[in-house]
Amino acid sequence: MLRSLRRLRADIAGVAAIEFAFIAPVLITLYFGVAELTQAMIAQRRNSHAASTIGDLVAQSTCVTDANLTDIFTVADAILSPFPVATLKMRVTSISANAAGTTTVDWSKGSGMTALGAGSAISVPAGVISANQSIVKSETSYTYTSPVNYILPSPITFTNAYYLRPRLSDKTAHQASTC
Repeated sequence: MLRSLRRLRADIAGVAAIEFAFIAPVLITLYFGVAELTQAMIAQRRNSHAASTIGDLVAQSTCVTDANLTDIFTVADAILSPFPVATLKMRVTSISANAAGTTTVDWSKGSGMTALGAGSAISVPAGVISANQSIVKSETSYTYTSPVNYILPSPITFTNAYYLRPRLSDKTAHQASTC
């Protein structure tokens, strides 16, 4: 009996399988967790890229129409691809500062986000706009839901805002149909 126990103790044939059984769940969880977090980071970066792009496209124009803005919002949808765009919300706002430095909304257009009222007061970060100047503010909000829901069980909302100066004129105008 003692001899059989010594032989069993010296037998190491199944040690690797037992070690693998202990380590495998941890490694599999780590693998899926890294994949899930990477997808969330890609979604966040695409949301940020969409916000900067819609602002940049508006800032490059002297005048935009509702049709132009609809096309620009469609571009943002394409940037977010292959992620679902149902939860992507966007807004572009033209903001002016008067001689006293008070900032107000010139015009605003949203897709999923409510447009701001023309003439309403709006606050901007310090140093973004000077007196008698205009800027374009682009905003996006995207709610990312992981397809795996293992490491990220609840949705995450990413928001971005960009402030850009109009490039070709002092102010980017907005007309409903034609410029």
